[in-house]
Amino acid sequence: MAELTALESLIEMGFPRGRAEKALALTGNQGIEAAMDWLMEHEDDPDVDEPLETPLGHILGREPTSLEQGPGAAAGESKPILSEEERQEQTKRMLELVAQKQREREEREEREALERERQRRRQGQELSAARQRLQEDEMRRAAEERRREKAEELAARQRVREKIERDKAERAKKYGGSVGSRPSVPAAEPGPVPSSPSQEPPTKREYDQCRIQVRLPDGTSLTQTFRAREQLAAVRLYVELHRGEEPGGGQDPVQLLSGFPRRAFSEADMERPLQELGLVPSAVLIVAKKCPS
Repeated sequence: MAELTALESLIEMGFPRGRAEKALALTGNQGIEAAMDWLMEHEDDPDVDEPLETPLGHILGREPTSLEQGPGAAAGESKPILSEEERQEQTKRMLELVAQKQREREEREEREALERERQRRRQGQELSAARQRLQEDEMRRAAEERRREKAEELAARQRVREKIERDKAERAKKYGGSVGSRPSVPAAEPGPVPSSPSQEPPTKREYDQCRIQVRLPDGTSLTQTFRAREQLAAVRLYVELHRGEEPGGGQDPVQLLSGFPRRAFSEADMERPLQELGLVPSAVLIVAKKCPS
């Protein structure tokens, strides 16, 4: 039984002549299967029907056949004539081959579509996991920042408390080391001269220290030397530390008064230095009980 050529077989299967020739040429005339694969892969190309610029015979590595040359071929050449049954049988085989190639192509495209879908889902899951990790990291950093700020605040408060305690201890040590707890009333001692501007000598003398005598409500007195630039609060603290226990066990806050002229020192005066209050070089202060508010 005579066989159809590859070009004739492709034309019998319904492919346009131009496409069939182009497919055979571009596949190196390796057979119908290679040509059909090329036709199915490039059937949607916009230039699939454009003719080749190079002559077909030269691409195939041979001289063009009479069928390829068209009606002008040599009259002496002849091709095998197929019977109707042979033509139908060969066409059937070609159609089956085309159907098989089409199924293989569809299966391949389906597998590729499934693989793309799996990749899309995997990428979506990875993106969602990355977003969740980012949110968790931000929440963790925010929590760590809050803990750090709270720890710094607590540390600052602790430093303030420790400084207050150190100041109290230093004052207690400084003002309590040189005088007994209950000194006796000194013998007749001349009263202090108020340090007012009108009574100061013409040439004012600078004093670095001042001697303060504090008379307690029970008749006893305390005497201590302070620096001229020290605040009046230091005198009050000294009195509170050395005035002794009162009957009943309670210790009321004290109010300091000047002897002459009579003056009650306020809380604002406690922050002023002794020199500014006119208590230098010496002064007598009176402790009065401060009525609880």
